[in-house]
Amino acid sequence: MTHPVSARFGLGQIVRHRSAGFRGVVIDVDPVFAGQPGATGAISPDQPFYQVLALGADGGFMAYASEDSLEHDPELSMLTRDAEERYFTVDARGRHAPREQAIH
Repeated sequence: MTHPVSARFGLGQIVRHRSAGFRGVVIDVDPVFAGQPGATGAISPDQPFYQVLALGADGGFMAYASEDSLEHDPELSMLTRDAEERYFTVDARGRHAPREQAIH
């Protein structure tokens, strides 16, 4: 029997990676790991995984991170309007996509 999974972080929320230290914005959520079986190593695949646009001085990069590896960023909680316009396209339904990728 499967149990419903509730994601701790929402789209547009700013998070920080616990060990890698980067900060980014959540742009997509999978209820469980969406890659090849066994690819997570010691990390449980039975938890939400997030696609995060990591923000850095040289621009940004995409990261796929487990919920256990992320935490709320105490300095920032949501994407500012300026950052939203800089990094994302937004469709009529309010869905965000990185400027480099088409909206799903």
